[in-house]
Amino acid sequence: MHFFKSMLVSMVFLGISLSSVTFAVDLSKDVKIKRINSESVAYSEQLSAYMRDDVPSIENAMAENNHSDLIINKKRINVQDELLRVPDNILIKLGKDGLRFETVDNNFKIELGGRVHADASFSSNNIFSDADGNRIEANDGAELRRGRVELTGTFFKEWIVRNQLEFAGSEISLKDLWLRYTGLNFINITVGEQKQAFSRELQESSNDMLFIERSVMNVINGAIVDRAMGLNISSQGPNWTGQVGVYGDSIATKKRKIAADEGWSASSRFTFVPIAEKNRLLHLGVAGNFREPNETNGLDNVTLQLASNTTNMSNLSLIQSTTTDINNIKMLGLEASGIFGPFSLGGEYTNIWIDRKNDESNRYFNGWYGEAAWTLTGEQRNYENGRILRVIPTNSFSLAKGGMGAWELAARYAEADLNDGNFKGGNLTNLTIALNWYPNENTRLMAGYDKALKITDSPLTNSNGSKPDNLDTFMFRAQLVF
Repeated sequence: MHFFKSMLVSMVFLGISLSSVTFAVDLSKDVKIKRINSESVAYSEQLSAYMRDDVPSIENAMAENNHSDLIINKKRINVQDELLRVPDNILIKLGKDGLRFETVDNNFKIELGGRVHADASFSSNNIFSDADGNRIEANDGAELRRGRVELTGTFFKEWIVRNQLEFAGSEISLKDLWLRYTGLNFINITVGEQKQAFSRELQESSNDMLFIERSVMNVINGAIVDRAMGLNISSQGPNWTGQVGVYGDSIATKKRKIAADEGWSASSRFTFVPIAEKNRLLHLGVAGNFREPNETNGLDNVTLQLASNTTNMSNLSLIQSTTTDINNIKMLGLEASGIFGPFSLGGEYTNIWIDRKNDESNRYFNGWYGEAAWTLTGEQRNYENGRILRVIPTNSFSLAKGGMGAWELAARYAEADLNDGNFKGGNLTNLTIALNWYPNENTRLMAGYDKALKITDSPLTNSNGSKPDNLDTFMFRAQLVF
């Protein structure tokens, strides 16, 4: 971990030091001796900035003065010779996509980017008691939900490596650490800590989601098919994508949801786009997962815990289940989404079958959601390789130029059912409404309201002993992506 942090800091200082000699050198002309200088002196007049990408400006300055000498740091050099030598095959770019170092032939590239998500949440009707009479409530307040630094490198054009560190609260965690080979014409091979091949909602970045929190269906998906160490083989065509992967557990061993030494799983996800036009797109997808917890070192009681925290800050779970004696877990996911100009629709459905040992009864849970969005300013959501991306505003917000950015209104209805026969983990349905503002491509301000519509078989009770039947949560986020 210290190695990666040191590497990132070194990259930042390298970029600063290079930028001081690469981006610009001020040129001035000495009117007495007709010499071009890199710093202003007496009897000089300003010419232009010496930009690596602005070679014509230097040539114009040379032609104007009929002189090919350039004084840099009080040393005389020949500009015509150094014009070929200074770039040294390296380009440095700083813009909306972060800091990038790359060679002219694109064989080598290093990109430094990141994101900052600052959240706040407030709840009402949120005082409950657990089975032991302890008071439990949704936590209100603000937090740094995630601050990520991402380093992506390309080597020999065919090899890509990504390292993504997350700073949240007082902890530093590793999100992505993988190596990908893209040299084959038909498939890409990725090995390392990565997202498993399951669910459009999980595959999409938190930078692109319509809502601050994922749906309650993620009670099931997030615990089993989120990031893990593994090998993934993917391919894609003009209107389809496919992934197949074999995975172990997450590299973050302290946060393993399945409490065994190590487990393994096989996942696959396939998407198809039967309609792909300028203002119309239809996406269909199917995914499957099989996980078998590993029982080593005497462990014979593998436990799976599913719980629905109302927000990231809160430890309030309206529904929750604990399942032991697991033999294997099987999952099926179905997806459908459509983009129609500024309007979009989408939904997913997940089934999970838990096969148990020791003559224990098997368990079956499911969850689903449906969502709709309308970009009030007319922009269309973007789509790429089986994922729906965030809106890019046509006109960035500017008081001087009159731009207002992009405004988006979205709604989602979702359900998670952790009941199966006599086993009661709880059933929860909720409605989420969001209003998002994109001042520019890198910034987003989000406001959300989540209402629990139906809560049955919850392990919690209201303060007066009755069953919980309501919870209102207001959420806000400021997002910066680069």
